[in-house]
Amino acid sequence: MNGYYLGQFGMPTKTGCILPINSNRMADALQPLGRTKFGNQANIGNVLSKEEALQLLTEWVPNEKLQLHMKQVAALMKAWALKRENLPEEDAHNWWIAGLLHDADWEKFPEEHCRVIIEELEKRNIDPSIIQCIASHGPRHFGVEPHSATDKMIYMFDELSGFIHAAALVRPTKYEGMDVKSVMKKLKTPAFAAQVSREDINDALGRISTPLEDIIEFIIEEQKSN
Repeated sequence: MNGYYLGQFGMPTKTGCILPINSNRMADALQPLGRTKFGNQANIGNVLSKEEALQLLTEWVPNEKLQLHMKQVAALMKAWALKRENLPEEDAHNWWIAGLLHDADWEKFPEEHCRVIIEELEKRNIDPSIIQCIASHGPRHFGVEPHSATDKMIYMFDELSGFIHAAALVRPTKYEGMDVKSVMKKLKTPAFAAQVSREDINDALGRISTPLEDIIEFIIEEQKSN
C-alpha cells in the first residue's frame, strides 16, 4: 500500500467511482491481521506462474495507476534478489510475485487490505514465504514484523518506489538525469508527495544495512529501464 498511488486514485466505491480521500486517515483505519504466521510449510515451492500472477493482478486491480505501482515494486524485488542477494532465477520469481500482488486487494477491498489477498493465496496453497512477505509490507498497519530479506525489502520499496516515481513525474525529462541528491531533497520537503509516509521509509531503512542513498540510486536505475 503506497501513499502516493493511494492519493492519486483515492478510494473506490461500490459503483466503481473514485473518491479522493485522506490516504493517511484510510491507512490508519486498517486493522492488524491478528496473526503473524501465514501459509502452510507443506506448500513450500508452490508458486504462481508469471501468467497466473498477471492474470490475478488484472482481475483484481482494474486501476492502471495501482497496477503500475505493483509492477514497479515487483520489478524492484526481482532485480534486488538477482543483483544484490545473488539468488537464482527461481527464488527471484518468488520475490517478484510478492511484489506484484502485495496490494492486490486494496482497490476492491480497502478496509480488508492484505487480509483478502493472503486468504486467496492460502486457498491456492502458495508458498508461505510469499504470503509472509505480503503480510509484512506494512508492519505499522498489519502488525506483522518483517524478518526475512524478502520481507524487509518489500517494506523498503513500497513507499520509496512510489515517492521516486512521483519525483520523476514532475521533471520535464522524467527519470532521465534524475539523481539521488534531488530525491533526498524532496524527502525532506513535507509538502511534496505528502501522502507518502516518511515514517515508514525511515523504519524500513533501519531494518536493513544498505544506506538510503544506495537504495534510491538502485530504484532510479531500475525504474528508468522498466
